[in-house]
Amino acid sequence: MYGGSYLKTLSELKHFDEDDFKASVLEARRPVLVDFYADWCGPCKMMAPVIEQIAGEYGDKVEVGKLDTDNNPGIAMRYQVMGIPTLGLFNGGQLVDRLVGYPGPLGVKTWLNRALAKTLAA
Repeated sequence: MYGGSYLKTLSELKHFDEDDFKASVLEARRPVLVDFYADWCGPCKMMAPVIEQIAGEYGDKVEVGKLDTDNNPGIAMRYQVMGIPTLGLFNGGQLVDRLVGYPGPLGVKTWLNRALAKTLAA
């Protein structure tokens, strides 16, 4: 079941905020997947286990973390996050791709695989 990968729990995922976003996301040496969410958001709660699974399965390719849009509205506005959940893939200090809404686990992984392939090929 585990296949050698370590599945992180929600509490172990990185939580980005205004103070560390630049250093942790924009200046990261590898791609960073940011889950823009809010605690009250139903689809965000459905996305949470998928993000945990991605952190375990893709941990060697991408950093994974969450950003609470209610507590960090400046970052959400800066990246034009108009709906949540939104997944943002950052690389080299730029938002290179995004997924808005919750398309289910397969939809998230399909998007991420495509976005990473594009990003890593560039």
